[in-house]
Amino acid sequence: MKKLKYDVIVVGGRIGGSTASLFASKSDVDVLMIEKRQEIGSPVQCAEGVTYGAFETLEMEPSERYVRTRVKGAHIHAPDGRKISYEGGIAQGLIIDRKIFDKELAIESAKAGTDIMLKTSVKDLIIKDHNVCGVVAKHLGKTIEIHSNVVIGADGVESNMARYAGIEAYRDPKNIASCAQYELVGMDVDPEYLEFYFGSKIAPNGYLWIFPKGDGVANVGLGIRGTVDNAIDYLNRYVSKLDVTPVELNIGGVPVSGPIEKTYTDGFLVVGDAAGQVDPITGGGIHTTISCARTAGEVAAESVKREDSSAQFLKNYQSKWRENIGKSLDKSVKYRNMADKLNDKDMNALAEFIETQDLEAISKISVLKFVGKHPNLMKILTEIL
Repeated sequence: MKKLKYDVIVVGGRIGGSTASLFASKSDVDVLMIEKRQEIGSPVQCAEGVTYGAFETLEMEPSERYVRTRVKGAHIHAPDGRKISYEGGIAQGLIIDRKIFDKELAIESAKAGTDIMLKTSVKDLIIKDHNVCGVVAKHLGKTIEIHSNVVIGADGVESNMARYAGIEAYRDPKNIASCAQYELVGMDVDPEYLEFYFGSKIAPNGYLWIFPKGDGVANVGLGIRGTVDNAIDYLNRYVSKLDVTPVELNIGGVPVSGPIEKTYTDGFLVVGDAAGQVDPITGGGIHTTISCARTAGEVAAESVKREDSSAQFLKNYQSKWRENIGKSLDKSVKYRNMADKLNDKDMNALAEFIETQDLEAISKISVLKFVGKHPNLMKILTEIL
């Protein structure tokens, strides 16, 4: 059995893993990133939308090598067909090619000094005196022990690393959104706007999205919860009405219950989908993962330099990421719980209200009149306004 030693080991080579590796390496410690697949970037794992702020966190300029379109807003469609347009804010950003972007991010990490092992599965953690101090991996048929000061788990929604480390990461299946997405050719959509469709017939307890990629190409997908039919069944019903050609299909799950309670222990940190660091309202996780993964990489590197990988020190990671995005994720959990109680009639009424009111100059009387007719919307309107 071959044995190796690094300061920091990162398990998972997608956005969370590459970001954590990049910033740990920039802090001048020895980093190994392990990826179970033979190529970084495949398969695609999301709708491929990202904010400009994510690139500021990465300290990178968006490259035309992977930027497909730049969007300035979104159209939100209620169950009855009513459309609300929104520009700027969280609806403004980039649609990227994840296959290229993920690999580019890994390349940046490698340039910073990260070693990368591909087609390598982590089978267990090495734990000594309750302290995580490495991994047991299988690479090309050979079992390897790789020791480290800190291990970072960035292994996605089906994470084993957190469980191996003794961190409670169980998620109720009802809080995992079942998702399916086609990349379609022949879509007639505005390349500067995202499209979101709501309604129990289209995507119960979720929504359908259309993210334009230019030249008549778009990602069309949906996420649902608590249904008998699968996400792909609902998606196929929608796509069957379009004159389009699919060139790619991806299916997976997204955690929408908010972050897990504890994201650290002795010698170990967990980031991204594995930690539930996903917006529970949108299901989007690129910007939140990048923010948390950078913090994880920097805290891990600092722990190596201080020769202190105890939970007492590594809890700084959780304190920092909670300070950066914790309140936002907590608020999204609250909004999602409210939205779960709305039916199609409520959503139609809410869309009508938003469409016909100037929300910046709205009066208390108009709100009271509205919620008098739609009492289910009182709580969510009070929070929004």
